[in-house]
This record gives sequence, structure tokens and C-alpha cells, in this order.
Amino acid sequence: MERRKFIKTTAATGLAITTAPTILTGSRWRGANDRVNVAQIGIRGMGQSHIQDYQKLDNVEVVALCDVDENLFAERIKKHFTDKDLKEPKTYIDMRAMFEDKDIDAVSITTPNHWHTLAAIWAIQAGKHVSVEKPCCHTMYEGQKLVEAAKKYDVIVQDGAEQRSNPSAISMADYLNSGKMGEVYMAKGLCYKWRDSIGKYPDGPMTEDEKFAFTVGSKSYMTPYTKQYLSKVDYNLWQGPAPEQAFNRNRFHYNWHWNWDYGNGDMGNQGVHEMDVARWGLGVKLPTRISSIGGLFVFDDAQNTPNTQNTIFEFANPEGGNDKKKILQFEVRHWITNRELASKKGVETDNTYMTSSANEVGNLFYGSKGFMSKTVNDWQVFEGRDRTPTASGGGLDNHYQNYINAIRANDQKLAKADIEEGFYSCALIHLGNISYRLGRTLDFDPKTMKFKNDEEANQLLTKKYRAPFIVPDKV
Repeated sequence: MERRKFIKTTAATGLAITTAPTILTGSRWRGANDRVNVAQIGIRGMGQSHIQDYQKLDNVEVVALCDVDENLFAERIKKHFTDKDLKEPKTYIDMRAMFEDKDIDAVSITTPNHWHTLAAIWAIQAGKHVSVEKPCCHTMYEGQKLVEAAKKYDVIVQDGAEQRSNPSAISMADYLNSGKMGEVYMAKGLCYKWRDSIGKYPDGPMTEDEKFAFTVGSKSYMTPYTKQYLSKVDYNLWQGPAPEQAFNRNRFHYNWHWNWDYGNGDMGNQGVHEMDVARWGLGVKLPTRISSIGGLFVFDDAQNTPNTQNTIFEFANPEGGNDKKKILQFEVRHWITNRELASKKGVETDNTYMTSSANEVGNLFYGSKGFMSKTVNDWQVFEGRDRTPTASGGGLDNHYQNYINAIRANDQKLAKADIEEGFYSCALIHLGNISYRLGRTLDFDPKTMKFKNDEEANQLLTKKYRAPFIVPDKV
């Protein structure tokens, strides 16, 4: 593989790259004895899950770790490598230097949302296969550029919509598209996850005696972001394309989700999975009308994304009934909630993944003959006025294995979650959030991917980038 040196200058913050990574056209993966060497970009939270899942696969080696937080390397390497008698991976702070490593075949991206697209495009241009976590883009514009890059270069690009790999979701879509539930005219996505307040804190590092707690899922973490800790964080690289701001613990690990500069709220966090399932089952791509309302309820904290949000999308449906349209509803709740999903017993959901005493996450589909309730694990149809349980399905699969299978076969279809499908689902998130932020219903043209007669809304389809971290117009 021929490479072109793209690291031009060295700055006080580390590597300062003024040009994009090497563009490699027509390159295909050729691994010795079918081994695939994977690099993990982002090693907190989901990054650790990715490391472990790749390590479970035959003839796959995690050969490199990349993160702007050097504090994480020693513990991650001990936990996931040396304690397992595995070879220590290379470590990188700047992903652009890592893309120069010719021993790396594929990358897995679990950075904050505002880095997803740029990291993926750089990796694609450097000839690496890419699996990028959800949402694959931080704005509509980014998603369009990512799809362009994926189509232009000869690499596999997988979206992080893991349910696309599951037999449960595949059979769900097949059933809904078969006509057995009649005209499927409406879908609903549910994202009811118990979220605590993130509080308010001053800018700058913490003092030695301060303790900062944050919760991810069912686990709580205490992290002192002291001056000493931050001395090993390249905060300039962490901000990347985002506006330059002083460090704040609520704009850093995990809580960045609730800040528009880095995240997309819970509809773009957990909700992107259920949005993808809703759009897939309904058989639609882009809407013609969007209306979203909500707010930050109960808490008075630093979050600037809504913790409660109701969004409705209209889609054209020429073959449908009287109004010739389909409806997709999406709802985010953050606190106490009722049960809405139905189990095979017809009462309430089982205590399974993402459906517990605190959370209610899944989908509902409504047809002329019945309705379907779907969790991550399975789905159940209830027909007629008596809501009689009829067809059902279930099953999980390995999204990581499908990525590796696609690489070995050089077949994008085997990756299951095509990046273009991922973009369409992310587009709904961005359109819904734009409607929420502007406080009005918006009309959208799916062909031009622009709002109709609304320049203020169109400006929010993209954002301003901080040089040199700019998503290129020409990929």
C-alpha cells in the first residue's frame, strides 16, 4: 500500500495536520492468513465493549488504541490485553497519525458524535475499512458527505445500527413488508430511559477534594478532573470540529451527549436505534413534514438538549389509504414512565435488555389488521379487536462479526448496516431536532434534502467547523 505523508507540522498540542489523510483509491484488504487488524478509536464506555467484542472473533486482533485522554491507556491495556496474555496494542493520541499505520486494516469509531463523520471520512480516504458508531453524523451535511465517501472508495463502511444484524429486526421488517398486518400506516419509537440531572459546574479543572459522579446505564463513576488529570488530555483534539470552549466537566466524558455542540440529545443517543427500526419497519426514507416539541423538565441543570421530546414525521405514501401518507412518532422521556410495549403474554414486556424497571425502549407498529410490539430481543403481533397474539419472532446476531465477514469477502452487503441506511435514520434525528430548536413545524423536500422556503432551518442542516477539523465538501 503506497502512502503519502500527510503530517505537515508539529504544534504544542501535538500533531497539527493541515491536510487530509492520504487518499488511496482501489485498495483492498489483504490480510495474512485472513487475520484482520483492527484499531479502536475512543476507548471509554462503548469503546471498551468494542475491544472485547472484536477480541472474541477468530483471527481478529485489536492492534491499536487511539484516544485523546492518555489517562485511560494503562488501565485499558492491563484489563483488555496484558491480563489476558494478549499482545499490547500500539497507542495513539491523534487518529491522523494512526491512519498512517499500514498494519491497520480496519477501524472502529466510538468517539463523541461531533467526531464521527470526520474520523470516518479520514479513515476511508486512508484506505481503512470503517465501522462507525451511531449516529454516523452530527448534521445532515455530514451524513451526505460520509455517504459520498463510502461510495467513492473501495472499502467497507458499516453503520453502528446493530439491530440491522439481528434476526429479530430482519424478520420484523419482512413481516411488516409482507402485507400480513395490512396497511402499516404508523410506527412509534420509544426511548424512555431513566436519566438523572447532570448539575451545573464552573469552567475549569476540579480541585483535589472534589468528586464528580456520572452515570452510564446502571454504572456510576467518580472521576476527579483535576489539573493533573487534564494535563494528560489533549482537549484541543477532543473539541476537534466543535467551537473552542474552556474545559467543563459537563462538556466532557459522557455528559457531552446533552450539549448541541457535541451530541444530539437522547433521540440521537439511545433513540437512534429505535428510530432506525421505526423507519425500517415503516418502509420509508425521508419525510415531507416534521414537528417536534419538548423541553428540559424537572431539572435545572447544564443540559441544553431536551430530556423530554415528542416528534412526528409525515411521509408520502402513494399506495396508502385516504390521506396517502405514513406517520412516524418518536418520544423521549427521562423519568418515571408507564409500560407501553406488550410481551407475548400481552401484558407487559419481559425484563430484558433495554426493557427493565427503569427503562422502556422499543417500537410499536400499527396496521389495518393489528399492531406489533418490538423490543431489541423479539417482536409480537396482536390482531383484531381482541388483540389476539399471532405471529412472533426473535433472535440476536453479532454486528462485529458481520463487519469482519464483509471485509474478508469484500462485500458491503455482509456488513448488514449500510452507511446510507444509517444516514437516512440519522437524518430524521437532525430534522426533528431542528424543528424542536426552531419551535415550529417544517416542510421538507426529500429530493433536494432542503427545507421549503425556510433559510433559517436550512442553515441548521450544517454547522461551522473549527480549522483544521473541517468536513471536506469534496471527499
